[in-house]
Amino acid sequence: MGTMRALRQNTSGGPGDLRLVEVPVPVPGPGELLVRVTAAGVNFADVMQTHGTYAGGPRPPYLAGFEAAGVVVGRGAGVTGWPPGAHVIGAGRGAFAEFMTMPAAEAAAVPPGWADEQALGLVLNWATALAALRPLGRLAAGENVLIHAAAGGVGQAAVRMAKHYGATVIAVASAAKHPTVRALGADHVLERDRPGLAAEVRRLTGGAGADLVLESAGGPGFAATLAATRRVTGRVVVYGFAAGAATITSRDLVFEHPVQVTGLHIGTLARAAPEMFAGLMAELRALRAAGVHPPGRPVVHDLAEGPRVLAALAAGETTGKLALRP
Repeated sequence: MGTMRALRQNTSGGPGDLRLVEVPVPVPGPGELLVRVTAAGVNFADVMQTHGTYAGGPRPPYLAGFEAAGVVVGRGAGVTGWPPGAHVIGAGRGAFAEFMTMPAAEAAAVPPGWADEQALGLVLNWATALAALRPLGRLAAGENVLIHAAAGGVGQAAVRMAKHYGATVIAVASAAKHPTVRALGADHVLERDRPGLAAEVRRLTGGAGADLVLESAGGPGFAATLAATRRVTGRVVVYGFAAGAATITSRDLVFEHPVQVTGLHIGTLARAAPEMFAGLMAELRALRAAGVHPPGRPVVHDLAEGPRVLAALAAGETTGKLALRP
């Protein structure tokens, strides 16, 4: 099919090493779709991959990006149900490009009436947030939920859904982003780097601690997250570590922080527990019908702006969903 524009990561030196190149259009393998990308989602995992710190991620040189929406223009062997012209949202390698391939089994239809870019985040951000709240986090009405990075793509979705399901939301975000998070319905908003976070969460919860924590920060603050969690019955769902990896020992879990800790990677969930993933997609359809999951409003940049956009995301200078348009 000729050549296409794409962003290629040539080293592990960070977003500044992304380069716009001309490469051959990929060929879909068995079970894959070939998609003409109309909008590619930008995620913190993209930043991690540019530094070579994303476990199992590609090694340079590689075509960057992994989330995109677009139009099906080809199908690999064994694919049925996605005719040419269908608008889909999904994940695969090399999304920061004019064309990409993605597993047909993990793709979802762009909701009727939505522009392709409005569906970005559906199978990643919204599905991650819902999995953390419901099947893994076992959220119940009346519980207190602590949500880190509440102004980000996953965080905003989590605030909306947690409020819909009857939780009291304690959100964590940088000061400039507090109005955005409050507008989503958060009951309390705390400063991201605030000292004494655990003590404040306990004060807000009558000394008990958060029943459920959505943890994506990691780093030095991870201990505060554990300390802010309700003893024994409290759940922590870890789906990221933007501030760096953190550790917890068996001794910690027995004596210091007797809480329930669960890891979440939505791609692994989709492959290892397809029935759970299908359930998440069905629940998200119901949430769209109820107005809880509205069309996305990503901030869209040209593909060539990719290095700058990823650098801004890494620096914590962005709010909500970001996208690149080839």
